[in-house]
Amino acid sequence: MYLSRLEINTARRGAKNMLVSPQRLHAAVLAAFPGRSAGTSDEGRVLWRLDESATGTKLYVVSPRRPDLTHLVEQCGWPTTQTWDTRDYTPLLNRLAAGQRWAFRLTANPVVNRRRNADAGRSQRYGHVTVNQQNDWLLDRAARNGFKIAEGTGGEPDLAVRHRRTWKFAREGRQVTLATAVFEGVLEVADPAALRHALTHGIGPAKGYGCGLLTLAPVTTAERSGDG
Repeated sequence: MYLSRLEINTARRGAKNMLVSPQRLHAAVLAAFPGRSAGTSDEGRVLWRLDESATGTKLYVVSPRRPDLTHLVEQCGWPTTQTWDTRDYTPLLNRLAAGQRWAFRLTANPVVNRRRNADAGRSQRYGHVTVNQQNDWLLDRAARNGFKIAEGTGGEPDLAVRHRRTWKFAREGRQVTLATAVFEGVLEVADPAALRHALTHGIGPAKGYGCGLLTLAPVTTAERSGDG
């Protein structure tokens, strides 16, 4: 598995066109892999996430194969000064152990499946709209994905929703509405194998549209001082 990072030059016209549509970004990410190598395998699947902050906009990609992001650099990067970083993800995956704490970030599509009415045969997905609903969505899925949310100040879960957004874009002649939330906090590893699967296969729906990619980082001193 590989973890890649590309910084986006948001001043470029190509970047502006790309960033308004997860559908376009999805197609551009898949174009980084030849043939069928972008498909799901036992190792994992292609996952991506767009991180937007005051320090810049970055595209992260996790993939079973090493990507070639040349086309994205040419469209929405800095072609003459920098390219992208790709690192072997396996060492981090292999060193996960129960009890470790990691800072994490996840962009997800928190939804619930329910029927419109009692007579409806098929259920539909409805997006969670409040912060509490979205937090509960992740807390409910933590154990099956190999982790638990660490306790923060006052014994509350060290979990926050930083950004919530509703995307609307066209796909195959119809409009798609996608509600996303960015989760950040500190997690504790409970089941390393299940967490490795979550890191390489994603969490929740809409993975093709930039949702589901969970990433880890060392817990900083400031974050440790906030632990309960």
